[in-house]
Amino acid sequence: MNLEDKFKELQKKGEGAHMPHVYYGDPHEEFSLRLIETLVENGADILEFGIPFSDPTADGPTFQAVCERALENGMTPTRCIEGIKKVRERGIENPIVVTTYYNIPYVTGVGNFLNKIKEAGAQAIIVPNVPVEEADELLAEGKKSGIHPIFQIAPTTTEDRLKKIVDIASGFLYVIGVEGVTGVRESLGDSTLKLVKRVRKHTDMPLLAGFGISTRKQASAVVAAGADGAIAGSAYARVYEKNLEKPEETLPEIARLVGQIKQGCIEGYGQRR
Repeated sequence: MNLEDKFKELQKKGEGAHMPHVYYGDPHEEFSLRLIETLVENGADILEFGIPFSDPTADGPTFQAVCERALENGMTPTRCIEGIKKVRERGIENPIVVTTYYNIPYVTGVGNFLNKIKEAGAQAIIVPNVPVEEADELLAEGKKSGIHPIFQIAPTTTEDRLKKIVDIASGFLYVIGVEGVTGVRESLGDSTLKLVKRVRKHTDMPLLAGFGISTRKQASAVVAAGADGAIAGSAYARVYEKNLEKPEETLPEIARLVGQIKQGCIEGYGQRR
């Protein structure tokens, strides 16, 4: 299913979308596949499929450790792309958004890389270290391959840049609610809710808010403020990293957490009216 249809379907149901972020291959590939299945079975609408990278500058300590472990275990971009195919072979139809740092598609050739992820079954790509001013090739190749380049908007984004991003974006916009890196935060600042409202004034495009979301209440707050959904990542890694020897034992806890966050996305949508 493509992103547009997924957002339309959720809108009809009156639900905000939940997109969990998983870096593939931590602590091993089979667990990642089971984790993705668990997330989808318990409330995930869209999957953010991370390709582990040695220097993930937008990520906090939890995801930095995740990337290190996955790389030590021999995870490569090629194996990740094979992993997307495996997810599809397991019957998962949710849209997949690949997250990677620009170094990886750049080395492969941007067009070549986008074609590969498209063939594997992905619909979009997030490249945190490509600013809008340097995104021409990504945009051009995205159009050719049918892969949406997803842009991020932060509290520090100026009005001019925001307009520029809104003009060229497709798929959805990723609203980064905080200054800094990914990671679980105790509370969701007003800055997040203000930013969602600010971006919403410029566009009707779907907005997903992320960075620091780990509870039902936080997911509900961003969706009630006007986002079309919530993104959570480190929150799930923090559950399974407690038992890296037998991470599958943590899947019931992860199933409960994704269910709660999805519930927050539904409740928040109800409060928007």
